Amino acid sequence: MPLIPEESQIHESAQGPRATAAAGRPVPTPRPVPGPRTAAAPRPGSPVPGPARPTPPVPRPQPAAGPTPSAAQENRSDLRSGAQIQLIPATADGALDAAEEAVDLLLESGRAPGDVLVLTTGEQHPWTAHELSFGETAYWAQQEAREDVFFADAAAVERAAARPVVVVAVNGGADDAVSRSLPEALARATALLIVCGDAERVNAVLGAGV
Repeated sequence: MPLIPEESQIHESAQGPRATAAAGRPVPTPRPVPGPRTAAAPRPGSPVPGPARPTPPVPRPQPAAGPTPSAAQENRSDLRSGAQIQLIPATADGALDAAEEAVDLLLESGRAPGDVLVLTTGEQHPWTAHELSFGETAYWAQQEAREDVFFADAAAVERAAARPVVVVAVNGGADDAVSRSLPEALARATALLIVCGDAERVNAVLGAGV
């Protein structure tokens, strides 16, 4: 089933809690810049189940209770294969700009920077080139820290760790390289995969398998 191109907006399932300022307006999150950053606070754990109900004197066999709708939805969202796919139509020259706009929307909606991985199939993102100038060890250490948005070349996607949201800018590259990197990117997206590129090219790779 072919993917339907969408505008540059982010699914609600990929949005985190929105932070607001005193005036009630969203607090914009800055773009990633080199240097140490404060790690996000850990999410609260699951609530502890309450005490079990007393067993009746004469127990009767009852069917096992199924999960509540909210629990079932949570289970589906945890499945790697259940990640949503969003296509943002863009030319090769405009794919990187579209990807950056998608990241801005994610961060403004409350998604933590460390939840987002950005891959480029063509020319490297300027942030990637800058950080690699300090050496690969320091560059990949930032991925492990998970304190900010991480930008990487799609050719190195096998070395990239899974994150809730993966954004792919199809800004060039050979067709066979793109065909290999898109399924790998989908495998690393636990909640949402956003692909910015030519709709026909992307559907040829992902559309038939979705």
